[in-house]
Amino acid sequence: MLEGCKTAQERWGGVHKLIDSWLSGRQELIVLFCNLSASKPLSAEQPLGPGIQRFCQSMMDYCSAGHFEIYEQLINEAKEYDDGGLELASTLVPKLDELTGRCVDFNDTYDQHCTFEELAQLPKDLSAIGEILEERFELEDQLIERLHTIHRELVTE
Repeated sequence: MLEGCKTAQERWGGVHKLIDSWLSGRQELIVLFCNLSASKPLSAEQPLGPGIQRFCQSMMDYCSAGHFEIYEQLINEAKEYDDGGLELASTLVPKLDELTGRCVDFNDTYDQHCTFEELAQLPKDLSAIGEILEERFELEDQLIERLHTIHRELVTE
């Protein structure tokens, strides 16, 4: 997952400062996910609560930036160029909305104080949210790559 993030930054990093910042947030989210996944849920030496809260906050910040800044900007750009990107966005954004809902569900369960029963489910739920995030990153990369590639080609012609 982290390697894919580096590749995305290399491919689109200079496109726009907003996307740069967002991809940096993605990398931070992946690091927090990996750290949380590697921790022991019931360890007395390292309380899990702060790590879960940092991960949930980072995930919600990342999802919010995608929906309220990045997707909106890419859709506006697609409208401006009127080159087929809008159709792609209309296909991918509803899928991204669904994945965001699942991220919000995870956040609602784990962001604050969780019960012992919920904590016992954390490894399974982390695995599931990791798959959700990976799918989300792939869809976002498709959206960015398609719009960036089309618009870059139009500008250089």
